[in-house]
Amino acid sequence: MLKKREIQDSHILFELMSHPEVFPFVRHKAYSYDEFVFLTKKTIEAEEREELISRTILDEWGTPIGTINLFDIEEGAGFLGTWLGKPYHGKGYNSVAKEAFFNELFFELNIHTIFMRIRKENVRSQKAAEKLPYVVKANETRPSIYEALNANGPVYDLYEISKDLYTLYLYRKEEHTEETALEA
Repeated sequence: MLKKREIQDSHILFELMSHPEVFPFVRHKAYSYDEFVFLTKKTIEAEEREELISRTILDEWGTPIGTINLFDIEEGAGFLGTWLGKPYHGKGYNSVAKEAFFNELFFELNIHTIFMRIRKENVRSQKAAEKLPYVVKANETRPSIYEALNANGPVYDLYEISKDLYTLYLYRKEEHTEETALEA
């Protein structure tokens, strides 16, 4: 479902990222294939310096369909950035990719807090975030971060995922699975 970023995936990812319903919401925009390759190389180098964590999202056949990233890592916290190609919207890939990524971040890479900044006009992403039981809207609980994100006006809503809340979600999910299995 996830793999480390590789240059060889650039062509398909650039084509998917270029779609007009995807491109406005991509953090590191590339306006040409060559620029995308350059940004991918920079991303790989930044991960080696532990400045970010970036993975390619794959479908069930191993085809690259988007990326998921943790940017601006400081003191065990960072900002999530994810995008999927338009043909893969609404098919469940986003939640599966996030769960795999969060498991890696929280349980293998010593991250304790994930922030999401979502543009106020990006209603689809807001609704997706608010459906997740481990996501908390943090505009009021993290005012300094919220104000820094919106220094030039109210552009973003801030969401937070803590390791503790995510772990609780996993325990409840496991308990529910066990109860369902016992009932059958």
